[in-house]
Amino acid sequence: MAALLRRSLSSSSARHDTAVLPILLKLSISLPYCWHDSRCSSSDSSSANFDLTDLTRPHMWYPNARRKRRNVFLHVGPTNSGKTHNALKQLESSSSGIYCGPLRLLAWEVSRRLNKLNVPCNLITGQEREEIAGAKHSSITVEMADLTTNYQCAIIDEIQMVGCRTRGFSFTRALLGISSDELHVCGDPAAVPLIQRILEITGDVVKVQYYERLSPLVPLKVPLRSFSNIQTGDCIVTFSRNQIYQIKKQIENERQHLCSVVYGSLPPETRTKQATMFNDEMNEFDVLVASDAIGMGLNLNISRIIFSTLKKFDGICTRELTVSEIKQIAGRAGRFGSKFPVGEVTCIDGEDLPLLHSSLRSPSPVLERAGLFPTFDLLSLYSRLQSTTYFHPILEKFLEKAKLSPDYFIADCEGMLKVAAVVDKLPLTLHDKYLFCISPVDMNDDISAQGLIQFAENYAKKGSVRLREMFTPGSLAVPKSQNALMELESIHKVLDLYVWLSFRLEDSFPDRELASSQKEICSLLIEEFLGRVGWQNLGIYKYWLSHILLVHDELG
Repeated sequence: MAALLRRSLSSSSARHDTAVLPILLKLSISLPYCWHDSRCSSSDSSSANFDLTDLTRPHMWYPNARRKRRNVFLHVGPTNSGKTHNALKQLESSSSGIYCGPLRLLAWEVSRRLNKLNVPCNLITGQEREEIAGAKHSSITVEMADLTTNYQCAIIDEIQMVGCRTRGFSFTRALLGISSDELHVCGDPAAVPLIQRILEITGDVVKVQYYERLSPLVPLKVPLRSFSNIQTGDCIVTFSRNQIYQIKKQIENERQHLCSVVYGSLPPETRTKQATMFNDEMNEFDVLVASDAIGMGLNLNISRIIFSTLKKFDGICTRELTVSEIKQIAGRAGRFGSKFPVGEVTCIDGEDLPLLHSSLRSPSPVLERAGLFPTFDLLSLYSRLQSTTYFHPILEKFLEKAKLSPDYFIADCEGMLKVAAVVDKLPLTLHDKYLFCISPVDMNDDISAQGLIQFAENYAKKGSVRLREMFTPGSLAVPKSQNALMELESIHKVLDLYVWLSFRLEDSFPDRELASSQKEICSLLIEEFLGRVGWQNLGIYKYWLSHILLVHDELG
């Protein structure tokens, strides 16, 4: 498999000790607050006197936040209701603050907004650090929330993701752990009862502000039926890369519209540029074909959302979209203040209309539980009791024995366990294994998984991972097929992983700049491919023809 990674790349061409304590503090992997509880003791010898797998009081893990009586404002309402906008107004006027979003795109957008308003704001994600001189505000992805700093104002966006089976625990951690005078929480009303129950025990003051949608959303009674009925401003939603490109080809074969594409596997930079092309009224790309990646994180001028199907494969099985998913996606039509202030939504097939209409009429099901995951320090103590540094059995046994209150569930750790099975074979410390396990690797992607394996093996063997040993800079090329495109997207994931590791094991992953530059090249090559697909050649041809004619006119 290692040879496969090297071939595909060329053809497409700190350990847990006192030395890393500052890193641990910066990442807010804080010691569990149970040491301050009467049931617990801080000495290793007394660890056996209490149950480390008792996770029924997770709010006590965060001493900084518990020292405050926070004013928590829940801003809840449908998509395009102004709830996040109002919360950001409070952040802008605060003396210090933090915005926590679910996506790098949202973090980037908020940091740009605040800096334009002369509110110096850092950008911090797992793979990016843009520090602004004198900044007392930061815009981050929620996993990066700093729980050791005190803020005047904090925002957690898309709080309904607290119920996500894989990422929900990061939202729970931010909700319970951010130390701020004001905490503004934005999202779906379905999260309100759960958030109120979770925060009741913390002593925080909770106020709920409900919002209505700012622009109409009209469910159409007639299906699209044919792609010949596509109009400027339409967005067709489907749930696989192959379907996206098939639909794009069908629409462009009508030779009336050019399509931008947005889906999850595209690099964030590429998604942003594709969205920008679609939003630009002067651009040829007036139709969007997308996955549910448009559900949050991108401001899009969509007139009409058209579902190609109301079923998706969620990694486990093919199922119908939930009410929440349908409403989140459909709500992207008719953005307030855009060229299309009234949104419409329909399906390609008439048989899907009853489910669409009933979902839009229904409230989202109330969230019952929030995600939870033990801190590294709990796992480390547990490993001492088990007298082993093999991470897979520690994590598996801990989660099996974990005790929870009814308001929580343990996050889906399938991906972490796959990584643990790999790194347990290597001579690494428990903390090193933990870092690899929580890294943003897609173990279902062969190239991405092989990248992690090579990084871990080189780190264990040499203590240093040089990118040039695996990559040949300058060998990447524009993909010529969808398979080659998928390979290039996977290479981007590997480079992204290297950058992520470089921020946590800086001395051992020293080629961050090279990895970042290669990531940018990947994005540019993917964009070049997207510019060559289907009838887009004609759009490019028309651009160059107009440019040539303009030069000809200027020369007389």
